[in-house]
Amino acid sequence: MANIVEEIKQPINEEMKLFEQKFYESMQSRVALLDKVTRFIVTTKGKQMRPMFVFLCAKLIGGVNEKTYRGASMIELIHTATLVHDDVVDESFKRRNFFSINALWKNKIAVLVGDFLLSKAVLLSTDHKDYDLLSVISRTIREMSEGELLQLEKARKLDITEDVYYEIIRQKTATLIAACCEIGALSNNADETLAKKMMQFGTYTGMAFQIKDDLFDYLSSNVIGKPVGIDIKEQKMTLPLIHTLKIASEADRKYYFNTIKRYNNDQKRVKELIAFVKSSGGLDYAITVMKDFQQKAKDILNEFPDSEVRESLHKMLDYVIERKF
Repeated sequence: MANIVEEIKQPINEEMKLFEQKFYESMQSRVALLDKVTRFIVTTKGKQMRPMFVFLCAKLIGGVNEKTYRGASMIELIHTATLVHDDVVDESFKRRNFFSINALWKNKIAVLVGDFLLSKAVLLSTDHKDYDLLSVISRTIREMSEGELLQLEKARKLDITEDVYYEIIRQKTATLIAACCEIGALSNNADETLAKKMMQFGTYTGMAFQIKDDLFDYLSSNVIGKPVGIDIKEQKMTLPLIHTLKIASEADRKYYFNTIKRYNNDQKRVKELIAFVKSSGGLDYAITVMKDFQQKAKDILNEFPDSEVRESLHKMLDYVIERKF
């Protein structure tokens, strides 16, 4: 899988190298503690898929310029801030096999570091009068927060319909990938129609990405370090489960609903529910929906002339649904 990521990066290799330096500069501050934490963030970074989307989409419709680098830094600042905050909310002490910020520096510092990164993203746009990018990232931060809160609200009642699920994952996950693609276009002064088309491409990609994440909960071979059935234990209603309960008999629905509500920590009952979702076609249904979103994204890509960059974005779409972590 690592080789596939390198293949995808091929047309933007130089840009990604320069971006790492610019991203680190965008996080610097005069506070020694903050610099220590941000240095740690840079050394424990992930695959940086989101900046890759910014650069690939910019190159698809034009080229990479200083505004593209600023846009990619804004995206990565927001993404990093949300991960730092998520680890506090989830009381998680590991992130990509490293200790999380809250594990090393406690919750108070982690929350403040997340706030600092968000403010840096906003300042990066206002300092350079990139008001179109500011509008995109402000909307993105709002939607991500709303998506998380909508999920928490629904988790209490466990009354998530398929439509509500799509709205949650659009806001929680797809909105940030949509912002990457829109910002890539806007950095080339794309008109509103083209910018919205790229945003739609990112939305479909992000929807497929999150459904794939939700499928990991049912795969005993998953290698992302996430225990199987963790979403059920956390009472998260994902697409395979929502569809299974919708088509189940009244008796089955009541029984398995009870498992999620009262026996979500009972390993035997959770395993039983996972087996029921698989045998009822819940996984197959989710895979079909995921591939449908992927195809919608590919249809948009195919409106552009063939190029090395377009090929990379096609590979990225395949990677999104074929990845093992």
